[in-house]
Amino acid sequence: MLWINGEQEQQLSALDRGTQFGDGCFTTARVVNDRIVWFERHLQRLQQAAEKLMLPTVEWQKLEAEMHQAARGYQDGIVKVIITRGQGGRGYSPGGCQGSTRIVMQSDYPEHYARWRSEGISLAVSPIRLARSTLLAGIKHLNRLEQIFIRMHLEQTSADEALVLDTAGWVVECCAANLFWRKGNVVYTPDVSQAGVDGVARQHIIAQLAVSDFRLQIVNAPLETLADAEELIVCNALMPIIPVNQVNTWCYRSRKLYDFLSPNHES
Repeated sequence: MLWINGEQEQQLSALDRGTQFGDGCFTTARVVNDRIVWFERHLQRLQQAAEKLMLPTVEWQKLEAEMHQAARGYQDGIVKVIITRGQGGRGYSPGGCQGSTRIVMQSDYPEHYARWRSEGISLAVSPIRLARSTLLAGIKHLNRLEQIFIRMHLEQTSADEALVLDTAGWVVECCAANLFWRKGNVVYTPDVSQAGVDGVARQHIIAQLAVSDFRLQIVNAPLETLADAEELIVCNALMPIIPVNQVNTWCYRSRKLYDFLSPNHES
């Protein structure tokens, strides 16, 4: 089911700037027993992105109610929220936009994530590099053409997910997930201030590690640094945490970090 500005609707105007230019942001949340997991983090993500993109006034109270409404009746599902700049403006100019467009939709939970959590996955290094941009880095904006190209290349391999570098050669993330790796008691995750998405699962894991015996480092690291890692995990709001078995010829068998984080993934 899909709602646009609170009304059950299946069609969005071709004049909407989300359609015209990908002018907006989104978040995708897991629903468990009628409850949106990490709801406050998802809402904060949307608010921060809307502020950074300078979107017109968003009716946040209405959006919250619409998100909770979409979650009702789902034991295990997904709620996706899109906010666009709405209609108005001439060409690229946003002048004249009267208000943002709220889109809320619900769908079933992907069945393969349970198998991935149990069996682990393999990653293929993508030939597509993410562009570095302090203006857009970190937020989940609607311009996802890089991810589409990454996904198309991934589907030509036997791997489950793609490992993505930026144009400077640093490891950043996966096609649709953030990345952590462990060496001894130190856990590393890529710096996403220049490229990539600061996902809600990434934020949650960083908070969990801050009160643990692990030591976290946010780094710019080349691909080769993963060669001697003892463990890799990937995460997003739906997975939420998946162990990695292999990247190229490098294999990982430890699940020490995964076992620590897994009981806390819906806190």
